[in-house]
Amino acid sequence: MMKTAIRLATLALLSTALIVLSPSIPAFAAGGGGGGDPPSAAPPPPDTRSAPKSTSKAKKKAPKQSSADDDAFRQGYRAAHATIYQRGDYATAIEQLKALGHDDNAGVANLIGYSYRKLGDYRLSQTWYERALKADPNHVLTWQYYGLWQIEQGNRDQASYHLARIAAICGTGCEEYRSLAAALEKPPGTGLVY
Repeated sequence: MMKTAIRLATLALLSTALIVLSPSIPAFAAGGGGGGDPPSAAPPPPDTRSAPKSTSKAKKKAPKQSSADDDAFRQGYRAAHATIYQRGDYATAIEQLKALGHDDNAGVANLIGYSYRKLGDYRLSQTWYERALKADPNHVLTWQYYGLWQIEQGNRDQASYHLARIAAICGTGCEEYRSLAAALEKPPGTGLVY
């Protein structure tokens, strides 16, 4: 009877210790210390470039329909894209992109940043480029556009860093690398085409 009471007391003490300590013990999925996309991050729209995502062998739940699979989102994104690149109406494009309700999407945030940069609002442009990179650190188009932003601000060393990031993601043959490299080759103060 005494041994049973001691065992129960010990078990109760260990259970209490585990309950108290469990919030402070980090949990890791099989295979290492994390990485990948946060569960709420939407993939970039189909016409943006991003490095391939690694896949995990762990069993995953069926994903919710992403914004890239949402026809209304795709149509709205394409309309905003045309507003920027065909009409050059950056203020309207910003409104269109924000109305999509996917500001956490790297492609959306990047185009908002690009539009603010073209309007001359470098502070807001920087905020949106950083938001895009937070959503997808391998979003090469954001690295390129943010690199052009750096050149326009006179930060050629930072632009070189952005160029190295692009090279690490898609190599030196991709369009984003070639474009930023060409901009860096121009003398300071030269107007950019992009």
